[in-house]
Amino acid sequence: MKAWRVHANGEPRAVMRLEEVPDPQPGPGQLLLRVRAANVNFPDALLCRGQYQVRPPLPFTPGVEICGEVLAVGEDATGETGARVLAQPPLPDGGFAELAVVDAATVRPAPEALDDAEAAALHIGYQTGWFGLHRRARLQAGETLLVHAAAGGVGSAAVQLGKAAGATVIGVVGGADKARTARELGCDVVLDRRSDDLVAAVKEATGGRGADVVYDPVGGEAYAKSVKCIAFEGRIVVVGFAGGAIPTPALNHALVKNYAILGLHWGLYNTKDPAAIDACHEELTKLAAQGVIKPLIGGRVPLEGAADAVQRVADGTSVGRLVVVPGAEEAR
Repeated sequence: MKAWRVHANGEPRAVMRLEEVPDPQPGPGQLLLRVRAANVNFPDALLCRGQYQVRPPLPFTPGVEICGEVLAVGEDATGETGARVLAQPPLPDGGFAELAVVDAATVRPAPEALDDAEAAALHIGYQTGWFGLHRRARLQAGETLLVHAAAGGVGSAAVQLGKAAGATVIGVVGGADKARTARELGCDVVLDRRSDDLVAAVKEATGGRGADVVYDPVGGEAYAKSVKCIAFEGRIVVVGFAGGAIPTPALNHALVKNYAILGLHWGLYNTKDPAAIDACHEELTKLAAQGVIKPLIGGRVPLEGAADAVQRVADGTSVGRLVVVPGAEEAR
């Protein structure tokens, strides 16, 4: 089969190589999947650079989130040949390949309301958004939610989930094209970080109160501005640092303004509270069936285009999700 492999750390476009490798075989408790679609996540870029919290042995195949079709069921595994499922292939053998082997216990049914690319982009981003907004921040209907990088893969999921929860959503983006996308997603207010005074605009939009919840996958300057426009008893959910700079919170400022800084490492719930992951998947499936959430797909690319897609996500030039679709003849 064909698979992308990383033999040395560096920028994705420079270090990812498309190679012929032996077809994998499912072991006990495993399923063999045909990869129908593989979502590109920012951690894929960090893995290539050797900057992720997990460093798989070289060479490895990136791709942490897929929609696949069950081709074979290993000994003592539960699965149905032909079933369409969501899975997270365990590294070092990720999903940017034609085939993948996964642990049967970790797969979940792909929502029927979503096509392959949309389904591949559902699990990590929307689960992260759900846990961040509901479990960590306890977002309430009528509150104001500020989402950074609102036109990106992670941010767009938070926008949709915030609207579904009855919040007023302020989306922060970079550039006119992304601003249009944020409006189409349903943001009540859209701010361009390149031209708008974010702090003043948020205060104006909220009657001086500020945002009740901030969803921040960017860090750096985004976080610094967030603390200047957070409401009394507001909550800032720290999701990641796509901007590259990890802020150092001033705890005296959190004290005098009475706001909370909440960390979110969604992956921990897979071991700390797996039942909550299953419950969240059921809820997301219902919301997808109702048309309330639908992953924003910025491009479907063939397997040959995976390295370029990962680089675009790393550079922050993509809108929505880029999804690798093996078998696709051309990018869409």
